[in-house]
Amino acid sequence: MAARKSSGPRIVAELGRPETPDETAARKAETSRVHRAAQNPVNLVIALLASLGIVLFLVLVVARPNTAMHDTVDFRSVAERTQPGIDEPLLVPDVPTDWEANRAEARPGTSDGSFTWYIGLITPADGYIAVNQGINEGEAWVAELLKNEQPTGERTIDGVTWQVFDQRDTRDPGNFAYSMTTQAGASSVVLNGTATDADFDAVAESLAGDILAAEGGR
Repeated sequence: MAARKSSGPRIVAELGRPETPDETAARKAETSRVHRAAQNPVNLVIALLASLGIVLFLVLVVARPNTAMHDTVDFRSVAERTQPGIDEPLLVPDVPTDWEANRAEARPGTSDGSFTWYIGLITPADGYIAVNQGINEGEAWVAELLKNEQPTGERTIDGVTWQVFDQRDTRDPGNFAYSMTTQAGASSVVLNGTATDADFDAVAESLAGDILAAEGGR
């Protein structure tokens, strides 16, 4: 059988002749460009869908509305464990059950024999109130804690008189937007934070009995 003869270079219908090497290279380059151009919208759609999937995951799994965004501690239990090592009764507010605490601890004071009992309370509306009980701490400790701010008023709540420091209208008051101070026996008491007046009143009312008892024992 005779060998089949080579058909030679492919004849392009549009040209009526075989392509030159340059024309072949140009045709392939154009084909690649068209393919890449067609892929760009597809890739964009895939990337968009992937981003939407991540956002949906974060909404459904990570950012659950009922999930606490901060650590919580049982400040009552911490007070029970801490009290035996401190002479003065620790002030423990009786707040609603939907309030939380993010910290509770006894800190070394500014001099021998002094302590600071601290509780950080978080209200349901994410307001913050710090309860600071400076045991054997004096006016200098209060002034330093409040950055030497001057009182803006005075309030009496359930028989306890408090000096009020309302800094809500000042620039960047931080966690000292509102503060209240009073004396409880050998302790200086400072409440400070960002919560509402009603929330501060609730804490002050819950501490009133213990504060008056401490004052009566002086």
